[in-house]
Amino acid sequence: MDDEVQQPECEVGAGMLCVFGRQLKLFRERAGMDRARLGSLTGYSASTIASFEQGRRIPSPKFVDRADEVLDAGGVLSTSKEEVARAQYPAFFRDAARFEAEAVVLHVYATQAVPGLLQTEGYARTVFAIWSPQLDEEVIEQRLAARLARQEILDRRPAPHLSFVIEEAVLLRPLGGESVWRGQLEQLLLIEEKRNVEVQVMPLSRQQHAGLAGPFTLMELKDGHRIAYAEVQGDSRVHTERQKVRELERTCGSLRAQASTPAESRLLIEELLGER
Repeated sequence: MDDEVQQPECEVGAGMLCVFGRQLKLFRERAGMDRARLGSLTGYSASTIASFEQGRRIPSPKFVDRADEVLDAGGVLSTSKEEVARAQYPAFFRDAARFEAEAVVLHVYATQAVPGLLQTEGYARTVFAIWSPQLDEEVIEQRLAARLARQEILDRRPAPHLSFVIEEAVLLRPLGGESVWRGQLEQLLLIEEKRNVEVQVMPLSRQQHAGLAGPFTLMELKDGHRIAYAEVQGDSRVHTERQKVRELERTCGSLRAQASTPAESRLLIEELLGER
């Protein structure tokens, strides 16, 4: 078997990807397959199968289901699909990603960059490429794929209600250069046309501002639970305590009142595009 060429194995306790990788290898060997054979049956190279088994790459849900089928794993691999998918995200965001995927109402206040749910591929790639400390290329690709996959919420049915308040300074910052910047602004105009989405810009000229404590996200789930998420410098927290969530709900209400209306915000974005 191709396993004779050894690669570094996952460390004990290294996480869900390593657990899945060990299970995948166990079922593959039980089925008497080498990596090349499993790869041919699932549409991947032997080296990619090795990366999956060693926890170095994140398999797609489609691969997990197909591997479970061809290896006759009896659902053992497929049942870990959601946990494996969440491993796409940095550890500090995984809980928030789970709640976001279930949200029926989502309010986002953004101060540094266009919210991930609204980013174009080029803009998102730029964000990860200029991240400090620097990310490996493989990590960039994983996080890019995960961010774009999150955007499925925009077209989910039944449609969730999504609102965004974005600082004007974010729209003035040409991350990625002229072409990427223009593409991102055009994307905002396209998304804003969706009936379940509201985009508001917080003008730099405002003399009253309720959001000086920083960005945050509010989420309401199907069962009525309300959750808040705040993040700064990779340090994040999911808030479920009612008092804290209420405080941020009041802040969100003030921000939406202080920001330009969706119609005014659209005109501002169009003006930015027309000025260059």
